[in-house]
Amino acid sequence: MSSSSSSTKLAHPNISNGWFRESGAMWPGQSMNIEVNQILHVEKSKFQDVLVFESKTYGNVLVLDGVIQVTERDEFSYQEMITHPALFSHPNPERVLVIGGGDGGVLREIIKHPQVKEAVLCDIDEAVIRVSKKYLPGMSISYSDSKVSVHIGDGFDFLQNKKEYFDVIITDSSDPVGPAESLYQSRYYELMRDALRDGGIVSTQGECQWLHLPLIKEVLTFARKLFPVAEYAYTTIPTYPSGQIGFILCSKDASTNFKEPLRRMTPEQELKQFKYYNSEIHRAAFVLPNFTRQAIATESDKKEDASA
Repeated sequence: MSSSSSSTKLAHPNISNGWFRESGAMWPGQSMNIEVNQILHVEKSKFQDVLVFESKTYGNVLVLDGVIQVTERDEFSYQEMITHPALFSHPNPERVLVIGGGDGGVLREIIKHPQVKEAVLCDIDEAVIRVSKKYLPGMSISYSDSKVSVHIGDGFDFLQNKKEYFDVIITDSSDPVGPAESLYQSRYYELMRDALRDGGIVSTQGECQWLHLPLIKEVLTFARKLFPVAEYAYTTIPTYPSGQIGFILCSKDASTNFKEPLRRMTPEQELKQFKYYNSEIHRAAFVLPNFTRQAIATESDKKEDASA
């Protein structure tokens, strides 16, 4: 059931007295509130509750199952940082896969790399793509690019039919509840590894260090068993819980150093192409506060720290 007709007064349980309120079990004791100008779209898709509203200060906002996915004001921080540290760490990323990311934002960033010949998106919910094309044109513009192809279906299933094909896989997933739950499990990381060519790289939504350190450590622990290199980086973004979101990056090439871009654009090109990313921010994203470093450190990291 969906509705976006102007003749119908739309309502949503998370919107009251002109304000949207986000709260959830993954960030107990806190909530995010955004002032609403008007509700644009309300829908129960096959998989989740879909809401789009026009906000007073953050542009149009896409919400899935009550959780903010993107706002037009700050989405670029997330899209650029889940994409470019991975792609600039690969010598020649010709084939890139996005799991999730139906809003089109990650695709928009991928096709900024001239090396990319094929950008495939697999999202389980066609409603996200459809709604984004209507209400998030600055992101979904990527769907018109000739390099882009779209598969509607489960990412887990899609990967099982791909072996040693992609150079980079980006998992732009929601939190590990509901449709995205399977994307935070060891088996999924195995499937991504097996779908990558030699030297392939993975970048996944890695949750927030202020809220989810046990989950981050759990994912890094099994990722390090599957890949010779696995790192955590983060970016700042006002409308995600606690104002930050992280990424887990893995490489099949033991020589990969995510902390130093393998390729880079000139500062002039960076200013033209990116609102957030540059080569210095790339490096800085991997500089972690002590509490996070200690929580996710490997045994060899701890020995190095002790001997330093």
